[in-house]
Amino acid sequence: MTAANENAELIETDVVIIGAGPCGLFAVFELGLLDLKCHVVDILGRAGGQCAELYPEKPIYDVPALPVVTGQELTDRLMEQIKPFGPEFHFDERIDELTREADGRFRLVSDQGTVFLTKVVVIAAGGGSFTPKRPPLDGIENYEGSSVFYSVRKIESMRGRDVVVIGGGDSALDWTLSLQPVAKSLTLIHRRDEFRAAPHSVEKMRALVAEGKVRLAIGQVTALQGDGKNLQSVTLKTGTGEETLPCDAMLPFFGLTMKLGPVANWGLNLNENLVPVDTERFETSEKGIFAIGDINSYPGKLKLILSGFHEAALMAQAASRIVNPDKKVLFQYTTSSSSLQKKLGVK
Repeated sequence: MTAANENAELIETDVVIIGAGPCGLFAVFELGLLDLKCHVVDILGRAGGQCAELYPEKPIYDVPALPVVTGQELTDRLMEQIKPFGPEFHFDERIDELTREADGRFRLVSDQGTVFLTKVVVIAAGGGSFTPKRPPLDGIENYEGSSVFYSVRKIESMRGRDVVVIGGGDSALDWTLSLQPVAKSLTLIHRRDEFRAAPHSVEKMRALVAEGKVRLAIGQVTALQGDGKNLQSVTLKTGTGEETLPCDAMLPFFGLTMKLGPVANWGLNLNENLVPVDTERFETSEKGIFAIGDINSYPGKLKLILSGFHEAALMAQAASRIVNPDKKVLFQYTTSSSSLQKKLGVK
């Protein structure tokens, strides 16, 4: 540990949640109902995890009671729901070190030097740290953020632009369909005329191609042209030769590189880069460290947001017994408990 970390002021709390995606946010709610104070750490710059970072305007259809909700809307609703509990967020930080103190608590140190002392750790890190795979094109990094995007936060930012989407999976097809109505022109490029995306998305794309609203090109981009910051065009190589396409917005979807990151060094049992847990408490092999959401593994696991919500609820009950071992955990319903309603500010 560096001297800076040794001199850093300790943040003492009941629970540190690693990951501010939907499961991590709902964990704040469940823990708050049990009077547990939470600090939330996320490597991204805002709440929402992959849900808000990669698919902020993509519709989600399987969240109970919400027939359709976007990733950003779901994040906003969860943030509103946890307001009464005043969680503290630490964005653009990654927990690099985790050790157990002599008194049983955990000491966590972030890459920014923030030090936490906590009785419970909840890993809600999704698939781990993720970064988009960068296409092997000379100078592409110069255009990232201005003309090259690996996700779209605002569809309106693409209005009137010559958009080139590269890829053949769900992300490429989803954004092709979403951006076509606002783009000046839209070209979908894939190396072959076969797609890994959902069949209905492929059908919709082919219908737009037939109507002349989307161009489908089978080939690959081999070069970029621009002023070093803003793209003007790209070189497309197909089976019949090369051509230049106008392009001031390029969206390459070559997949994500998912890394478990520092979690792999914390002494937990791992199984294929996932963290095995029990299904009573969703506790890991280390007492006091829990894992919920996509990062955990157990028989019958389904990688669904609603599954993570269930895991958060059971985790919270077990966490309460660790933080307050002498306090009896009384199970209550928010619909009928006046004390819970008071915490939520509704009574």
